[in-house]
Amino acid sequence: MTREPAFCRDCLKDAGAAPRCPHCGSPRLARHGELHTLHIAHIDCDAFYAAVEKRDDPALRDVPVIIGGGKRGVVSTCCYLARVKGVRSAMPMFKALALCPEAVVVKPNMAKYVAVGRQVRERMLALTPLVEPLSIDEAFLDLAGTERLHGASPARSLARLAREVEAEIGITLSIGLAANKFLAKIASDLDKPRGFAIIGQSEAAAFLAPRDVGTIWGVGKATQERLAREGFRLIADLQAADETVLMRRFGAEGLRLGRLARGIDPRPVNPERETKSVSTETTFDNDIRDFRELEQTLHKLAGKVSTRLKAAGFAGRTITLKLKTADFRLITRSRSLEDPTRLAHRIFDHARELLRREVDGRAFRLIGVGVSELADPALADPDDLVDVQATKRGKAELAADALRARFGHSVVEHGIALDAPRRPGSGRESTDRPAISGTPPEAGARRK
Repeated sequence: MTREPAFCRDCLKDAGAAPRCPHCGSPRLARHGELHTLHIAHIDCDAFYAAVEKRDDPALRDVPVIIGGGKRGVVSTCCYLARVKGVRSAMPMFKALALCPEAVVVKPNMAKYVAVGRQVRERMLALTPLVEPLSIDEAFLDLAGTERLHGASPARSLARLAREVEAEIGITLSIGLAANKFLAKIASDLDKPRGFAIIGQSEAAAFLAPRDVGTIWGVGKATQERLAREGFRLIADLQAADETVLMRRFGAEGLRLGRLARGIDPRPVNPERETKSVSTETTFDNDIRDFRELEQTLHKLAGKVSTRLKAAGFAGRTITLKLKTADFRLITRSRSLEDPTRLAHRIFDHARELLRREVDGRAFRLIGVGVSELADPALADPDDLVDVQATKRGKAELAADALRARFGHSVVEHGIALDAPRRPGSGRESTDRPAISGTPPEAGARRK
């Protein structure tokens, strides 16, 4: 019998056949027949927002932590102590607190999370240029051909990365290593937290067979129900079907499902994965009808979107306003600009005009703003030869950005922000999209 290769994830030395590392005694061994031949990985930070908060506040270390806020808000994420009690992402906050009343609720600090996410991303890019981000805390990596560069197999390089991130950044990673993206994504969720799971190509079909069809990427509840009606409840059912039958029943989607069911996924890791839009939103603790209060919140959101655009090197031509009424009816309104923008005051001005048309006495529980049709920032915000004041406002905003970068965000505030009504519980950051505090968009900036 051929012995499977193995190494210790703590000291990174070969482990042989022993159940523990013969060098440091750690039980955390990576062992698999294809250990040193696989090179596609999915990396996911464990309970990311909560982990960052626990890192920064030792008092939170041994208590359940929920990231979210507001009595009508939802859970963004939570630590594993809260998950044991049944708390889950996107769960209404009142329900989460009923399940785990001892939990400490922490309001999201997206600027901090984005900064930590960038630290992790930089370390990924030090391993390979083929990094495909999925969010601020997860990505696919292709480490093919990196053995000579790092003097180690992709598996050992990934284990070293996890060890360094934990020691130097203070959060933990779970890693899935496989022959393709589909299998790597599944593997990264098998052994959380601090996981390192491997799915080889030779075992993929047998591994997938007993699992629900909802395991397959892209199969949501509606598709799952449709497949069940056709007799496909387990992945094994799809494996047993001829591809021509699946195509006849489900078209091109049937072919995709049949191949993924067998562990076949030809998608490459794409470092140029396109960002299509930048947006943020907030859900109010209490419904709001008043235009002025809605305007104040929109002003802050426009600043956040502007900051993210500038940080990512984007500008956009389409401004979209998002509203949700008290009875949960979703309203979206968009406006296309002649020139792309990344300036907060332009985003705000156009979104505010869209807002004026919708405020008619109805109560709103959510407001959001986004920028899409992204473009090169070199094309953004040309000088306005007609409206000279608009050009001056743009330059003042960029100057304020420079001051904040040097002295901190609070060094500059603007008129509309300083005028904000002090209504308790008026709003809460949404937890489903990253957002960074940004530049408020009015003229007349002043130093505090």
